[in-house]
Amino acid sequence: MEIYIIRHGKTDWNIDRRLQGRTDTELNQEGIDLAIKTGEGLKDVEFDAVYSSPLKRAYKTAELVLGERDVPIITDDRLREISFGSREGERGMAVKDDPKDPFYNFFHAPEKYNPLDGESLDAVKERTADFLKEVIEPKEKDYKRILIVGHGAMNKGLQCHMLGYETKDYWSGDLQHNCAFNIYELKDGKYSLLKYNKTFYEK
Repeated sequence: MEIYIIRHGKTDWNIDRRLQGRTDTELNQEGIDLAIKTGEGLKDVEFDAVYSSPLKRAYKTAELVLGERDVPIITDDRLREISFGSREGERGMAVKDDPKDPFYNFFHAPEKYNPLDGESLDAVKERTADFLKEVIEPKEKDYKRILIVGHGAMNKGLQCHMLGYETKDYWSGDLQHNCAFNIYELKDGKYSLLKYNKTFYEK
């Protein structure tokens, strides 16, 4: 089974470098255009099943990528983005390099990240692993190719389970770009990475 994992298209909060998390933001026009372009690039790829975060920016991306293909989009709460709690809406990405800010560890020492009233990276790892074990892995022999549309941090949680990463290695590899896709293979119960952070536009 091949598993395509796409990050949602751009939103205004992406441009403002705000912490989105569970906030249900929508795609802006650039995000819509990127999703359409990604769908055109993948138009010859057939998917047996499509799963999406229920948040608008991911679900709309899934719709636009699918285009005219008659495949239902199945939402699962375990594919929601990480919760940043009361910090959602802050321009947190702008202070990610400030060691005095608690958010510093989110990227620089993820195993030490303390979300206070938000969600820990370990919790994201646990719920995304549950999704893969309960929903995807039992279908290994039934499906040839599936699509999962989600979010930057959540998609990394999926990757941790697939590639066996510990929390300290949570951000291994580049942060997935908007509408970029990763391709993994699940064969005989084991995952391998085939392509990473590929886009149909210049980054």
